[in-house]
Amino acid sequence: MSEGSFPKAYKDGFKEFYGREFLVTRDVLIPRPETETIVEIVLSLAGVQYLPGVIVPRRVLPDRPRILDVGTGSGCVAVTLKLELPEASVAASDVSKPALDVAITNARKYGVDIDFFESNLLEDIHGDFDVVVANLPYVDKNWSWISGVEYEPNLALYAEDGGLGLIYRLLGQVKDRAKYLVIEADPVQHDKVKERAKSQGMRCLETRGYQILFSVLG
Repeated sequence: MSEGSFPKAYKDGFKEFYGREFLVTRDVLIPRPETETIVEIVLSLAGVQYLPGVIVPRRVLPDRPRILDVGTGSGCVAVTLKLELPEASVAASDVSKPALDVAITNARKYGVDIDFFESNLLEDIHGDFDVVVANLPYVDKNWSWISGVEYEPNLALYAEDGGLGLIYRLLGQVKDRAKYLVIEADPVQHDKVKERAKSQGMRCLETRGYQILFSVLG
């Protein structure tokens, strides 16, 4: 998409993600292909799909894993995980009520049962999870190479502290709340994310594209 052009996904009102069409509005970030890797990693943890190079056993999740998608946006990740892992208990959260409305619409479209929460990260979410996945805002407003995103919601794009403010907060909140964590961030940020996670007692198991897989329990 060239800078200044209105995104085709917003014109069409949908965007394909993991082979399915999802409603998108200007209240949500347009799903990106790199985010599909979140789904692949979770399926690998569940033993459904083997990813060469992943250093965890082929199956480390229970038969009915508890999964939380933080910053769900359009709900494409949460809905896809529920469709691919129908026995899973899937929850999804977002700080934006309009974004949650889009996610709920997508869940209804595909007939999946997902618990949705309006929450700032984990602040209003109770309970523990086997896997927490998160594609949070991680763009630094000072990045000169980012273009073509001017029509997408700033709330879903930008974060303080070099783009890592929200990710750092989530790392602090997820301790004792999950077994595994999958975080999306720009590869240029990965070293800082891994360093902060290590300080929280987490262990990096895999880096794949934009995604980092952590064992929260160390």
